Amino acid sequence: MTALLRYQAGLLLRSQRWLAPLLLYAAFLAVGVRAGEPVLGALGFSAAGLVPVTAWCVRICLTQEPAAARNVVAAAAGRSRAHLAALLTGTALPGLLGVLAVLGLTAIGDRRGVGAPAAAGAGLLATAACVLTGAAVGALTARPFLKAAGWSVAALVTGSLLALVTTGSPAKHALTALVTGSRTTTATLPWLACAGAVLLAAATAALACRATAHLE
Repeated sequence: MTALLRYQAGLLLRSQRWLAPLLLYAAFLAVGVRAGEPVLGALGFSAAGLVPVTAWCVRICLTQEPAAARNVVAAAAGRSRAHLAALLTGTALPGLLGVLAVLGLTAIGDRRGVGAPAAAGAGLLATAACVLTGAAVGALTARPFLKAAGWSVAALVTGSLLALVTTGSPAKHALTALVTGSRTTTATLPWLACAGAVLLAAATAALACRATAHLE
């Protein structure tokens, strides 16, 4: 699996397709976050942006290989393992961006009534919930389920929006905890949302890998 992850990461970095979601997230933060605003609100805003960014990155990794190269890798390592490596690679970059955003916003945000460790902990858990939810959206809106680019992008945008507003979504639950905490200056750690996102992402990855083995 390590070799597959290195291979997928190398493809992603050389393709420079990662620049578009990175710039989108940077612009999202630049427009929506200001130094000195309540830290929990800023952390919730940054976490929300990671849902579509992660879905986009996952889709990039799932579609970046030419068909011939994908078949060679599948023959050498197994189609399910190759698909899982692409999913993990697409999730890693937004996860790193999210961690950096949490650390930066905790440093510059208004922490009145909220300790830095508590704010960072809540932000990291919310970030994890949003990244994993976004990864699930990306896995369901790319191959092998949707191969046509137009339908795939439309489903990705719709799925990301629904993940942010639908009751029961781990991402929405985590963001609600941060928004509520921003109003009451109490950092509530969204453990339940994070656990739900882990289960959702794991189930989605298993489904996608199994479908890949049967459909491709």
